[in-house]
Amino acid sequence: QVQLVESGGGVVQPGGSLRLSCAASGNIWRFIWMGWYRQAPGKERELVAVQSRNGVTNYGEAVKGRFTVSRDNIKNTLYLQMSNLRPEDTAVYYCNVRLVDGDYWGKGTLVTVSS
Repeated sequence: QVQLVESGGGVVQPGGSLRLSCAASGNIWRFIWMGWYRQAPGKERELVAVQSRNGVTNYGEAVKGRFTVSRDNIKNTLYLQMSNLRPEDTAVYYCNVRLVDGDYWGKGTLVTVSS
């Protein structure tokens, strides 16, 4: 059973930084990619960043140059370092892993960027 648990969300001022973590458990060692998506109130879920098994990374246009995704294969943990946060980054951030049998999602962690 695959489980993804996000942490690290909270309230931050514009221009600030946060690091999100996604602890993965279960049989994910043959994952295709892992990544982050977000959903703001009243909007559709959108790509933040995904990273393939061999490290190829794609970022959403809205976060390029500000967010960095990384992975600790020993700890089975995915990270999202967010810098220069803006109010429009306010959203629930979801961890995602794609396996051969489909997509798995965490329950999300809320990030609020507000002064």
